Parts: sequence; structure tokens; C-alpha cells
Amino acid sequence: MEPVSMSKISEVKLWSDKREREMYDNYADLFAIIKTTEKLEKAYVRDIISPAEYEPACMKLIAQFKTLWNSLRDTVPDVERFMNTYKMDCPAALNRLLVSGVPATVEHKSASSSDSVSAVAVAECVQHYITAMDSLKLNMVAVDQVHPLLLDLLSSLNKVPMLSANFEGKIKTRDWISKLSRMGASDELNEQQARQLLFDLDSSYNAFINALPSASK
Repeated sequence: MEPVSMSKISEVKLWSDKREREMYDNYADLFAIIKTTEKLEKAYVRDIISPAEYEPACMKLIAQFKTLWNSLRDTVPDVERFMNTYKMDCPAALNRLLVSGVPATVEHKSASSSDSVSAVAVAECVQHYITAMDSLKLNMVAVDQVHPLLLDLLSSLNKVPMLSANFEGKIKTRDWISKLSRMGASDELNEQQARQLLFDLDSSYNAFINALPSASK
């Protein structure tokens, strides 16, 4: 039997163009987020990771999941089907990302406690900050993409009782909402505007974290 010449072996491509390649890259990111969430949930249940380490990591994963899924809804309308297609046995991740939407440390606090209300509000703020920043990094810069994210962020900031009315994050978010309201839905932020918005979100996020009581950090 003659050996096969290397010149006769054709390269097998998983994609045919740049757009298709980006789609598969996004699938890989979604797969990784789900798998990481599953491992994080198991680590928390087994007491391998502390609540203080678990909560911010979980909030970040939830926010990243929501951001990515929003950009994939046309190709991945059903996450459960996506998981079945790629044989992902991740029930804990499915519950955390699609059913609960908040970390277990927030979900299982007493519902009648004011501390619980504050914890939920703080968790929502963190998720909205990360979602907005990740969306900009994914070049989601159309007004009808950015405006709802900032409205959600401002709404969640207003639910946090320890933040004053003149908190930096509220002021900057209101200013940007006002700017976007004067633009058309299909208009897009230019590179300079998107960069400035990302900078403002990042700085106000840091100010938000610093404004929280030490027990919440």
C-alpha cells in the first residue's frame, strides 16, 4: 500500500468565512461559561470555595452569560438544546444561569431581611455593570442595544439604599441615557464615544464597589 502524499491531504475547515468562525468562537465561549459555572457551583456546595470568593465569581459568570446569549439568540434560541447537542451534563449551571439568575449566597438569604434586599440589589448592579461593559467590548454599540442596558443599570443602582442621589455612577449613567435618548435607535456610538462610555462604566463600577460596606465586598 502506497503512503498517502501530504500534498493530497486537503485541509478540513470548520468554517467557511469570518462570520461563521466568529459564531463558533462564541459557541466555544458559551460552552466554557456553562462548564465553569457548573464547576463553581460544585466547588461552593463542597465547601472548596468560600462564599466571599464564590459570590463575585458567580455574578461575573451570570453577567457574561447574559451578554453572550443576547448576541447569540438568533443561532442559540434554546440553551438547553445547545447543552444537549454538545452533551453537556451541567444541571447546576442550568439552574444558576437560566432559572435563578443570582448567586446561591443571594438566593438563599432570608427573603424578609433588609440585608437580603440589599444583597439582591447589589448583585443586580454588579451584573448590569459587567453586562454593559462586556457588550461594548463585543462591539454592541447601537443605541437600541446600549440604551436598555443603561436603563437596567440605573434602575438597579436606585434600589441600593446606601447610594446617595449624587453617587457618581447614577450621574454618569443618567447623562449617557440622556445623550442616547437624543439619538436614533439605529445610530451607533463612534469609537471615541464607546471608549468614553466604557471608561465611565469602569470608573463608576469601581466607585460602586468602594461605596459598599466592607461586609459586602
